[in-house]
Amino acid sequence: MLSAAHDILSQQRVLHTNGTSQIPPEWPPSGNSSNASRYDCNPISTGAVLLADILPTLVIKFSAPFYIHYLPYSLRVALCILCAGGSFLLVAFSTTVGMSIAGVVLASISSGLGEISFLALTAFYPSAAVSYWSSGTGGAGLLGALSYLGLTLAGLSPRHTLLLMLCVPLAMLLSYYFLLVPPSGLPRWSWRDDAGQQEPLLGGPPAEQGGGGTELTLQTKGRIVKGLLKYLLPLVLVYFAEYFINQGLFELLYFRDAALTHAQQYRWYQMLYQAGVFVSRSSLRCVRIRRVWALALLQCLNMGFLLAAVNFMFLPSIFLLFPLVLYEGLLGGASYVNTFHSIRLESRPEEREFALGVGCVADTLGISLAGAAAFPTHNYFCHLP
Repeated sequence: MLSAAHDILSQQRVLHTNGTSQIPPEWPPSGNSSNASRYDCNPISTGAVLLADILPTLVIKFSAPFYIHYLPYSLRVALCILCAGGSFLLVAFSTTVGMSIAGVVLASISSGLGEISFLALTAFYPSAAVSYWSSGTGGAGLLGALSYLGLTLAGLSPRHTLLLMLCVPLAMLLSYYFLLVPPSGLPRWSWRDDAGQQEPLLGGPPAEQGGGGTELTLQTKGRIVKGLLKYLLPLVLVYFAEYFINQGLFELLYFRDAALTHAQQYRWYQMLYQAGVFVSRSSLRCVRIRRVWALALLQCLNMGFLLAAVNFMFLPSIFLLFPLVLYEGLLGGASYVNTFHSIRLESRPEEREFALGVGCVADTLGISLAGAAAFPTHNYFCHLP
């Protein structure tokens, strides 16, 4: 959805211009736009798509500790699959901005519920599962961006590309319900025969694998969160900086003389970013970084440099920007995998599932703040002559 953000908003600009409810065959426009702004701006920042993509996730992650343990993992995954499929259909057949945003919201629900569920699920498996999870999320981002870029370059319209993505929820269904072998300690949905009361779902997997056991008190949860702040705050900062770049600056880093159209430039940025994320999220067995605050500092410096590049337009070629985008992804992916690896190592076995779930909130909070910051940035630069 973030790779398609520019196309989603370009689609609505074309519809508004043509005064029709049908998507024209040439969506998005084949050539570079003649927008009066030197940044070739859409009427709405791609930060709008980012906020629609992240705010439902943020709500889910903040509220999940109050109810998520009552939902079995199989039901959570089913909801993820339904929301993912619905999101592709809504955005593909969208005729209004509101309909597009509703589709992105469904994708966000699927992503938020899926992340907090699967990351907590790693507590029921050996410690290497965190590394595999991080690599998988990086691979998912790369596959999404690369497939969207490749299929649109091959001549498919964004609509048909999104419809082809319906194979992803299908693959999720097959992999979870038919391929994944559930661990013996995974809680099941069951009812007490004697009292008719629902049994708690966090029913205590094998201790050596570190899943949830007894229910944690509010005081214990507060202590855990306080101890995690040294990891959570740098992660918030890293994700704020990188998603401010992705959804606030990428659409403004436009090279009119490049062979690529504006939409194609944006897709390449997203693909290179995801490539960097995939490589660094898969690097835990080779490189481990405990000082994640250093990664946050480097990402903020990267953000400052690219903001200056937007303002002063001193980069002469898009090919000088490509390595910086890859570098941005490397920093973000390394911060993610090393943060969660450290949280797992330092958490007690009975607290590990909760601690990993709390860690999910940090990146989402940073992304939400970035989406909010993207709007004034877009408005400022797009009103320049």
